[in-house]
Amino acid sequence: MTKEELKKKLVSAISLGCDKNRVDLEKMLGRLSDYGFTITSEVENCDILIVNTCAFIQPAVMEAIYNILYAEKLKKNGNVEKVIVSGCFPERSLSTLQENFPQIDKLMQLRENDNICQIIEQLYGVEVSKPSKSDMRILTTVPTYAYLKIADGCDNVCSYCTIPRIRGRYRSEPMDELVDEAKSLVKRGIKEIILVAQDTTRYGEDLYGENCLIKLCDKLSKIKELKWIRLHYAYPEKVDDKLLSYIANNPKMCKYLDLPLQHIDDTILKSMRRRMGEGETRKLIANIRSNYPQIALRTTFIVGYPGETRRDFKKLLDFIKEVKFDYAGFFPYYREENTASYYLKKQINRYIKNFRLKKITKIQNDISTWSASLRIGREEEVLVDSFDQDSGKFLCHCENLSPTVDFGIKIVDNVSVKIGDFVKIKIIDFDGEYFKGEIL
Repeated sequence: MTKEELKKKLVSAISLGCDKNRVDLEKMLGRLSDYGFTITSEVENCDILIVNTCAFIQPAVMEAIYNILYAEKLKKNGNVEKVIVSGCFPERSLSTLQENFPQIDKLMQLRENDNICQIIEQLYGVEVSKPSKSDMRILTTVPTYAYLKIADGCDNVCSYCTIPRIRGRYRSEPMDELVDEAKSLVKRGIKEIILVAQDTTRYGEDLYGENCLIKLCDKLSKIKELKWIRLHYAYPEKVDDKLLSYIANNPKMCKYLDLPLQHIDDTILKSMRRRMGEGETRKLIANIRSNYPQIALRTTFIVGYPGETRRDFKKLLDFIKEVKFDYAGFFPYYREENTASYYLKKQINRYIKNFRLKKITKIQNDISTWSASLRIGREEEVLVDSFDQDSGKFLCHCENLSPTVDFGIKIVDNVSVKIGDFVKIKIIDFDGEYFKGEIL
């Protein structure tokens, strides 16, 4: 086969896992497009299928296995020629995958992502070309926002987390390269950049010897056509008045903060190897609510961590009721091999974990619904993201609502707006999943 014949192959991908993993896949697809491949969304009618996996917790592993089996079935039935598995799963369980999935043509480790074109050349017996640098990304989100991955890996070594073993030490991306990538995205029509990493608030410390998150945001803010910059995964111990004031006063910074807390009990937090205890956490939340009330707060918590007593869980429930976070996500503790918490005694059974998860989720849902009701009558500027064929309505979000993870907004008017427009609306209702807004 010649390279010209190879370039006629259709490539498709299944994207699993987090936003950081999504960016990795988008960059691989960009390299493939630059090479000459045609990228298609038709998974069942392509030549080369990439399954980009997550393996952070057991449900992600099970989802990865399900999709790998699906890909193997497509290959067996003749729908696809080659199946490549990338992402965190091969990095975590390479030998197991090699043993149990012999139909997979290539199990890619993370360091091989930049060589995706050369890997496919090898699979087809084509002379391997030299890797070339590509700045192109094939976006897999709606055309209004994109994720900017500012670092990879993590140095926090929380007791329950597999990421440091999978992704390695914290590594910031060079600032100039990030700014160039953002400019490229904005030229393609992106209006909002969402900064992501395992820990965005440590950006630059490894590369420049100092924290450079604000400096990076300053440079991004100078991109003329970029309207919003959103910050995800801000570890609480790095969130200080300097950062909060910057978010509050920079008109391009979304008044929004994703702040993973995980628990509130000191004993549990210490066992988790979290760097902030209850007192510091309460002080931080009180400071934000008192001095930066315009900043919406999203957080995540783990329930059923080893040794979590009924008293510990009740303390977490009371904290949730007291603080009334705008948005919160909850996960049952998963006992992951090769983590410190795997070896802890007093592991909690699945029934109790699920019971606690349902209870705390119900309480937060009530809080979120109550908080959402306070928005009715409020005027908001929204970014129009997409058109929903089922409802016949445009879907959008505002700076206090992060796309895909928080409530959405539907425009109820049958008016002429375009995807990518910023429009003023008035919130008139909330149905438990979407706000409904009228254009002003």
